Amino acid sequence: MSFQAYLDTIENKAGLTPRELLALAHDRGLDEPPVQAGAIIDWLKEEYGLGRGHAMAMVHIVKNGPTISEKHVGTDGTHRDESTELWLDGKSSRPK
Repeated sequence: MSFQAYLDTIENKAGLTPRELLALAHDRGLDEPPVQAGAIIDWLKEEYGLGRGHAMAMVHIVKNGPTISEKHVGTDGTHRDESTELWLDGKSSRPK
């Protein structure tokens, strides 16, 4: 599953876009260094029922923003992403 597909699934499960979840993490102070991955994971599990893998995708967004490594872009297989920039504003509004 690509990183973007993880974010789409998070949106389906949580009912919020990744950007909305990022704003909520900020409101809770979960984006202030040092970011505690466990605190973010626990919050997402308790509030939205996200599993560890999907929560870790959001941990990456909280810690690093929407940029991912080029090594995941343009590679073959199901884990390939189209760009180093992830779309956080919801799958229905993502440019084609």
